[in-house]
Amino acid sequence: MKRSYLFLCWTCGVGFLLIGLWLCFAALQSRGPDAASILPFPLGPQGYYFVAFSGCALIAWGGCLVGAARGHGSRAIGTATAVGLVLAALFRMLFWFLGDLAWMGNVLRAEAAVLLLLALAFVWLRPARAAEPL
Repeated sequence: MKRSYLFLCWTCGVGFLLIGLWLCFAALQSRGPDAASILPFPLGPQGYYFVAFSGCALIAWGGCLVGAARGHGSRAIGTATAVGLVLAALFRMLFWFLGDLAWMGNVLRAEAAVLLLLALAFVWLRPARAAEPL
């Protein structure tokens, strides 16, 4: 069970790192002269600012998860990751329900389902608490 949990931490960590790097690159690339966005939706300068900020946060989060895959402090990082994934899923469902992003179709619901499944995996595969030394 612990090996599955550490693999989950490593896999999600590498995925978050790659997505974060892609978002940072997209934000930088979009600011050049006559640059076309590589993102699937149009954004203004403020949008690209938040894309870059999100990319940086994902890089940090991914680094923490990759570090947790080494076994040190993985319980706390995995729990925090599960909370973050649930919050992200709730926001996606909120925007889907409100219809603000109707042009995305059911993508938000599918993303929310994947995020909730990952959160469940982080909680379910979490290793047992080690006995505290006296």
